[in-house]
Amino acid sequence: MVDMPLRLLAETMDKLELITARTQMVALLVNLFKATPPDIIDKVVYLVQGVLWPDWRGMPELGVGEKLLVKAISLACNVSEREVEQLAKQTGDLGKAVEKLKQQLQSKATGATLFAFTQKASTELTVLSAYNTLVKIATTQGEGSKDLKIRLTAGLIRDSSPKEAKFIVRFIEGKLRVGIGDATIMDALATTFGGGAFSRPIIERAYNLRADLGEVAKILATQGLEAIKTIKPEVGVPIRPMLAERLSDPREILVKVGGEGFVEYKYDGERAQIHKKNNNIWIYSRRLENITHQYPDVVQKVIDHVKADEVIIEGEIVTYDPETGELKPFQELMHRKRKHDIHLAIKEYPVKVFLFDLLYLNGKDYTVEPLPERRATLEKIIEKSDDFTIAEYVKTNTPEELEKFFLKAISEGAEGVMIKAIHKDAVYQAGTRGWLWIKYKRDYKSEMADTVDLVVVGAFHGKGRRGGKYGALLMAAYNEEKDVFETVCKVGSGFKDEDLDRLPELLKPYIRDRKHPRVVAEMEPDVWTDPVLVAEVIGAELTLSPIHTCARGVIKSDAGISIRFPRFIRWRPDKRPEDATTSRELVEMYSRQLKKITIEPTTEP
Repeated sequence: MVDMPLRLLAETMDKLELITARTQMVALLVNLFKATPPDIIDKVVYLVQGVLWPDWRGMPELGVGEKLLVKAISLACNVSEREVEQLAKQTGDLGKAVEKLKQQLQSKATGATLFAFTQKASTELTVLSAYNTLVKIATTQGEGSKDLKIRLTAGLIRDSSPKEAKFIVRFIEGKLRVGIGDATIMDALATTFGGGAFSRPIIERAYNLRADLGEVAKILATQGLEAIKTIKPEVGVPIRPMLAERLSDPREILVKVGGEGFVEYKYDGERAQIHKKNNNIWIYSRRLENITHQYPDVVQKVIDHVKADEVIIEGEIVTYDPETGELKPFQELMHRKRKHDIHLAIKEYPVKVFLFDLLYLNGKDYTVEPLPERRATLEKIIEKSDDFTIAEYVKTNTPEELEKFFLKAISEGAEGVMIKAIHKDAVYQAGTRGWLWIKYKRDYKSEMADTVDLVVVGAFHGKGRRGGKYGALLMAAYNEEKDVFETVCKVGSGFKDEDLDRLPELLKPYIRDRKHPRVVAEMEPDVWTDPVLVAEVIGAELTLSPIHTCARGVIKSDAGISIRFPRFIRWRPDKRPEDATTSRELVEMYSRQLKKITIEPTTEP
């Protein structure tokens, strides 16, 4: 297999760290992809993403924590661990520390020694050799694995140039710091292999059906755009889920979906994409994590009740009280996330499965079929039971019936309803948010029509009773057009004492010394974080703010959208940062709120 020097990748990553303009990022990636042999483009894409393969394949922990990494750097650079730690403190991170140590080693070498040193560092270490060593580090287990991981890591660092060493260490730490999102990589792939921007939707469609950007890149580079067009769902490979918009006016909702639609319960559980190939079952979360081990009881239900050889179906897993049948909230279901004693969790937190879509059946791609056909076929292959059935729904074209069904859903433990278009173009838009699906929820405790899901991008030190802890978080919405996170509010209320106690540990893996390249912010927190953690937030109302960047300039040239009196509700570990509420959604919510305030009659004092 044709290989390439790791140096090219490391130099690109080094340049990416210094820029924030997306067009420049795309240009750098295009140059990198053009220099990459097609056979290893998948490995290069993974390394740019900071992974060895997609998370849903069961990405193991590399198992090289900070202490082991310090030992490996110490061995590779022939310095004491204390010296490594001190340098890391001075430079801000281990990546910069190892880069500086490698530079010092180079400067000490002279003449023929320097030539040999630079030749070894820049020619022998290749993408494939580095990738294969990283895989070996990740998959090494059992007795003596810790020592072997240290030796393998030290060997990589020893053979690397300063920039390569920085990249390797940051990759192992999970802190690449370059801010490259999937959308930016797809733009670069379209330019490099697809003939231009026109191919971008085709590439994105393939990625949405096969959530493996490395695989998509390799097919594109080796077989061309026509091969990408033929990609279908594959059992065992998760499909990126279709997403919904949100509205709070039944009449407006029906107009958006074409006048008529299915209205179904929106259960407060874990969204699950279930794959079945004979008696082999895979269950993936909304974030495409393989959660099969959490639900052995659901696996058995699928085997017993789904009458198809190869199928991909989607539904909601909800925990309930077996004595009363009452549905329980999402937080209760999170007890299923334990690694051990799952048999006890099954007894304590039994679940029901409510199915709502069919994506693939026995060789046929159902994502291109309208919802009524998908639903009708789903009904045919499911043998319903009390705890494995189709989500409750009605077909309606009147706001009154929609509202009545909504109230029924709330009274029976659902958190609202989903209204879904049923016209001929109502296909399953994998990985896309649109008006074919609309959420209708309501929080009766607040003037704000609905909760929102926001991403943590920074934290503020607490004062008074919260001294020594973090007292508030800087939250952001996702701008899907720009692939960035824009600040919305600073939230400090709604946290329980145990929430605040957990914050330092929760944020620690994501803390960084500067603003993340994908974060757009003017407010300066005490601590910046990677945009990873998602939380549900509610507030009194949406307002305009000169210090927040969400939808800056859309409603008013010098102001963005913010939340007045925001309050933390709960963490959303089931959501990726890109699944958070979008800046566009907040613009819609603000506009509806403004319209309501304008048209409602006021009472004269």
